[in-house]
Amino acid sequence: MLELPVENTRELVHFADGVVAFAGHYLHEGVHLTHTHSFVEVAVMCGGTGVHHSLAGRQQLAVGDVLLLRPGVWHGYEDCRRLDMYNCCFATELLQNELGWTRQDPLLGYLLWAGPYAQQRRGILTAHLGAEALAECTSHLDELEALRNRPVSTHHGDIVGRLALFLSSLARAVAQDTTPGQGQTHAAVLDAMRMMEARPEHQWTLTELAAALHLAPGYLIRLFKNATGLPPMAYLSRHRVEVAATRLLHTDDPIHRIGESVGWPDQNYFARRFKAHYGLSASAYRSQFRHRSLRIRKAGLGRTGSPIEYLPGRGAPAKPTER
Repeated sequence: MLELPVENTRELVHFADGVVAFAGHYLHEGVHLTHTHSFVEVAVMCGGTGVHHSLAGRQQLAVGDVLLLRPGVWHGYEDCRRLDMYNCCFATELLQNELGWTRQDPLLGYLLWAGPYAQQRRGILTAHLGAEALAECTSHLDELEALRNRPVSTHHGDIVGRLALFLSSLARAVAQDTTPGQGQTHAAVLDAMRMMEARPEHQWTLTELAAALHLAPGYLIRLFKNATGLPPMAYLSRHRVEVAATRLLHTDDPIHRIGESVGWPDQNYFARRFKAHYGLSASAYRSQFRHRSLRIRKAGLGRTGSPIEYLPGRGAPAKPTER
């Protein structure tokens, strides 16, 4: 029985060593309880029924619905009746390195960087695909899934290329229902994002950031909001809570040390910012989503005993096979 390229620590799902991206169909029955993950996840609904729940609320799912979740976001599924989700997941390192150019693209920049945080979405972007867009997206996912068991050392370019094709198709479909902006992102915004992400622990101020970029603070705010929907310091806050969430889940560092490491040495302030983003205190987040390691295999059981089945090589949106 083939193992999936992820590991499950009960409510935390993370990549196994060496994995950068993968796609696959998963069939949910009953309840798939609240969990989080340390990678970017895109879930495309291809069949069945179910309800998605997260900090953003409850959403009745329909075929063609898409959920994009940034790392650290918690979510789950309820009332699942053969809920067939085509999941595409990829590491944040891939997003920041090989896919770093997507920041400059108006459609992909909105899909991956700005959209999940615009309008107080807190890291979750939802969309709906028509039949043609759904077929196009799932065709790319099929090709990515076919690479699941190929060695990354010899197929890295194939994996990144197929992932980019899927994301590009999805970004075009999302843009039909949104106004992500026109033209490429200003170089100063890209530089500012990279500077803040490289040093989240630094006590950045708008004045210092603007001076480093040789821009007036007000002009930098306008550029940044046009590109991301957020002013620079708000973008920094979103990045800091994502980094903090990852460190809460993957290290034994005390919570106050994690706050310091992302630029919030005041423990009370860190607590307020973290809870405002995730709806949970940092201690509750760590307690709920970090447990002993268990590996997910090809077919397994959720916490409640409800089946979560991996359907290899199906090709959406055909009807799931009976168990």
